[in-house]
Amino acid sequence: MQKIHLDCKTCDAKSVSFLSYCTQEELDIVSAAKSCSHFKKGQSIFYEDNISLGIYCLSKGTIKLTRSNKDGKEQIIRFAREGEFLGYRALIAEEPLVATATCIEDTICCFIPKDVFLNLLEKNAQINKHMLKSLCHDLGLADERIQSLAQKSVRERLAETLLFLQKTFQNENDTDENLISVTLPREDIANIVGTATETVIRLLSEFKNDKLIDMEGKKIRILNKIALEKISHASV
Repeated sequence: MQKIHLDCKTCDAKSVSFLSYCTQEELDIVSAAKSCSHFKKGQSIFYEDNISLGIYCLSKGTIKLTRSNKDGKEQIIRFAREGEFLGYRALIAEEPLVATATCIEDTICCFIPKDVFLNLLEKNAQINKHMLKSLCHDLGLADERIQSLAQKSVRERLAETLLFLQKTFQNENDTDENLISVTLPREDIANIVGTATETVIRLLSEFKNDKLIDMEGKKIRILNKIALEKISHASV
């Protein structure tokens, strides 16, 4: 981890985060109070069960949020990208953090202290509304995840996961919109799907043989999006 300086007024992530609702005076307060760091791939920003002392605003990079069971096995909860903020639910609920945030690529993240953030929530109605909307959105995603695990087969969940990854990590500057731009180990894909790594490897080979996808090393390109959509919705 390396400390860096990043001004909220010139940060690209400001336009898609709650900071876009801040007044100039509020931005100055946040800029003066926050601390920014550069994290290398594989480093963790915070850990589950720790007490939240503030929130984290992702300026650049990608993070996976994971929870561990009693045997120490990780479960990927979701991913976060530029402009997203982390740790706010635990802070608002006055509960310990429920996940560990680990960088899956080099990442720049800013920490905003608890008192500064809560003061913004109290005084700025637009930020308050934005945070409520984010909480509701996350709850909706969690409900969809529970339904998928309960009702869909592994094959259907893998198709759903590939489409989710392609949509989540698609950038405006991508020359190949069908390529899943993030490189995830097969173990991580299996973790998202909720099955064994060997099963995911076998099903990916089947998808490739059926010309639904192509694989270049660890990267995956979707060849037949319509067919994958039909597979992912088979049980719906």
